[in-house]
Amino acid sequence: MKQKNVLQNLRVQAMPFAKKSVIASLFAPLLLLMLTMTGCKKEEIVDPTLTVTAKAGADQSVQVGQQVSLDASESSDAQGKPLTVEWKLLRKPAKSTVTLSNASSFKPTFTPDEVGEYELELTVSSANGKSTDKVLVTASVAEPLAITANITVKTNLTDRVVNPDLPDYIVTKSIDVNNELTIAPGVVIAFERDVRMNINDNGGLIIAKGEANRKIKFVGVQKTKGYWVGISLYSGSNANLMEYVEIMHAGSRTIFSTTKSALFMSGGSKAQIALKNTLFSQNDGYGIYAYDGSILREFSQNAFSNNTEAGIMLTAENVAKLDAASTFKGGNGRDVVEVTASGIKGKEEITWAGFADKTPYRLMGEFTVNTGWKLNPGVILEMNRDAVIRINTDGYILAKGTAAEKIVFNGANNTAAYWRGLICYSADPKNLLEQVEFKNAGSAAIVSGKRANVAIHGNRATMTIKNTVISGSGGYGVFVSYGASANADLITANTFDKNQESNVLIEK
Repeated sequence: MKQKNVLQNLRVQAMPFAKKSVIASLFAPLLLLMLTMTGCKKEEIVDPTLTVTAKAGADQSVQVGQQVSLDASESSDAQGKPLTVEWKLLRKPAKSTVTLSNASSFKPTFTPDEVGEYELELTVSSANGKSTDKVLVTASVAEPLAITANITVKTNLTDRVVNPDLPDYIVTKSIDVNNELTIAPGVVIAFERDVRMNINDNGGLIIAKGEANRKIKFVGVQKTKGYWVGISLYSGSNANLMEYVEIMHAGSRTIFSTTKSALFMSGGSKAQIALKNTLFSQNDGYGIYAYDGSILREFSQNAFSNNTEAGIMLTAENVAKLDAASTFKGGNGRDVVEVTASGIKGKEEITWAGFADKTPYRLMGEFTVNTGWKLNPGVILEMNRDAVIRINTDGYILAKGTAAEKIVFNGANNTAAYWRGLICYSADPKNLLEQVEFKNAGSAAIVSGKRANVAIHGNRATMTIKNTVISGSGGYGVFVSYGASANADLITANTFDKNQESNVLIEK
């Protein structure tokens, strides 16, 4: 019995083992297959045409003259391999001469020059192949808006047309500006024939502040000299400003009295303005006529060229505001700064600095000095026919040049006896002419029936003159009347040439 039980037990234990063997025999081949697949990975097969993707960006609508920036930066290679790009202009308007800049870059640019469609193709390449895409750019021109009525409410004019050669606005009739007018950088305002703009006092003002590369322009509809009248400024607002502005083609008719000018500044209303980096060009008449009483609040880096009269005509009180860097030469009818018959006064010394381009000041008539008047080295003064300079008792003249940069007083046409001369009534010891060229006065008697380049006249009137050339007088070189005085070495300290009377007459 015991032996039988042992055998039975053996059979019972053997049966599970047999089942396990069967299971193992079934899974072994499958396991072997899995191991084989894991140990030997098959190389991936990639279709090159699917790995490179060219993306030329969305179609664009722009204005003629507006720079277009293309962008291929969304192009890709699925495996991250380096890309090269090439853009091609497939189609453009018939008259267009546009070419692409940097056609092999991801972000080339071009500027449409004609209305129409510009079709471009992008080709992107890598080691895996290449791909192409196209983009369409449509260029159009915005129509200018007409300004047909006076400006009676606060108004802002914006840059509507990208092309700086085309107008944003056209002024079809003469208008009054009776409120604040602000003009944005880049705005072009074109004026119809014989039209003008008046910036009136009591509410009217203009703020035209452009930028160096986005100037504000006031021009004629036809870009010809003397097409529209110009701008009259009556406003006394201290906010009036023109900066980076161009005023061209004005002067079709007189803007004040018998004078034509692109910008007229009224004196009666004490019109004032700041002018910076502004060009006055191709006007029939003056660039600026600043009438007596008007105020140049600021004046810097302005330019005047190709105007039929002088670039600017102004009163003596505004001359000191003119900076040395502004330019008044360049094809004007007279490349000078014209100073009307007027004078200077006040408690502070006034300096005329002169100009880097050596533009002369031209005195158009009698010029009176009732304060200190200082002339910097290199200053050139030209006098109109029979003009006279009077240094009155409450003024003085300090004209001290250098050997290299002499101060020059001369007639406008550089001929003998052309203007009357300078007469000094002042007893101020600062009166000085040194390193000066004083020419061609004595056209008529300046005092006591005497003609002279320089006359010192009146009780205790005095002046020092040295290292100065005095020539071309229609009478004496220097006349010193009873009671007046000059430096003791007047005759020996100076050079005299071609004076019709004696070089010096001192009454005793």
